Amino acid sequence: MSHCYFVTGTSTEVGKTIIGTGLLACANEVGLKTAAFKPLASGCVWTEQGWRNDDALALQAAVNTDQSYEEINPIALEPAIAPHIAAALADREVTARGLADLSQASIARGEFTLIEGAGGWRVPINRHETFSELPKLLNIPVIMVVGMTLGCISHALLTAEAITHDELTLAGWVANAIEVDMPYYRENVDTLIERLDAPLLGEVPHFSQRPDKIQVAKHLDFNLLR
Repeated sequence: MSHCYFVTGTSTEVGKTIIGTGLLACANEVGLKTAAFKPLASGCVWTEQGWRNDDALALQAAVNTDQSYEEINPIALEPAIAPHIAAALADREVTARGLADLSQASIARGEFTLIEGAGGWRVPINRHETFSELPKLLNIPVIMVVGMTLGCISHALLTAEAITHDELTLAGWVANAIEVDMPYYRENVDTLIERLDAPLLGEVPHFSQRPDKIQVAKHLDFNLLR
């Protein structure tokens, strides 16, 4: 049986990709075929192979199926700005239905597939749609990455509320320590445990450098995913 999840964050730069690679490593460990899809990535650099995004490359390195870069990240845009603005500057038409169609190859390839959004739940992809339209079209559960910093409680609760409002399942959430030493970290996590109707999949500590997928996987409980 195949499982596909959409990974969202409470904001940008909260560690969606880092957590995603850890979850893929967990799935690899239990023998599942893994695949990933990051349909729209801004903040790309030109290489001999074409435009490349660091997060998409990390996902490609974490899967155990032979996915090409273009299959994982079909729309790679140069400026590190809001995706709908970057797409407009590049004269690229992006729609939720188009992204859903592009996702099918990755979904079919993996027994465990992660689809990663950009930024938070309501990040626009065009003048009328947000990234949240993609998991709605695919009708897949959501994994929420909470960047542990001041304000994270409200951000997490609002994101969870929006996911529920969109009639999707919050399959689990991850507390990602994006600060070296967040004041009252434990109290913040405990508050979210009390208020979120979804399992805490793990608490990932702060790393001074970008961790590899195995380091992250050690802090995740893959068996708790709904």
